[in-house]
Amino acid sequence: MKSIFRFFDKLEDKIRGRLSRHPILYALIGSLGIILLWRGITILFDPYDETGIISTVLGLVILMSTGLLVSFFVGDQIIISGIKSEKRTDEKTAEEIKSEEISLRDIREDIGAMRKKMEEICEKVSIKKK
Repeated sequence: MKSIFRFFDKLEDKIRGRLSRHPILYALIGSLGIILLWRGITILFDPYDETGIISTVLGLVILMSTGLLVSFFVGDQIIISGIKSEKRTDEKTAEEIKSEEISLRDIREDIGAMRKKMEEICEKVSIKKK
């Protein structure tokens, strides 16, 4: 079972890597997968049409192989926040969001100060070389 998951994981990485270079084609293929998936699901509930299973499976294959299934239906931010054990943005209070903004502003200021110091050091080093 692990070898099957590993195979499809590598296949997904290759497909995503190639399609990432062509965002319009990526979006078209992804939208086709989503449409087929929903078409298949709706047809599954229609007792007189047998193509629902085919559409559902085809849609799932397209979405899974392009890496869009989870990111479309769950979202990258939710997955990342789950990995980091953080709250989702909609669960955060206004105070938490403001404190994060202040922290980011402080980090930007620190980086700006470090950049200036690095430039000063580079100038001093280049002056000494001459």
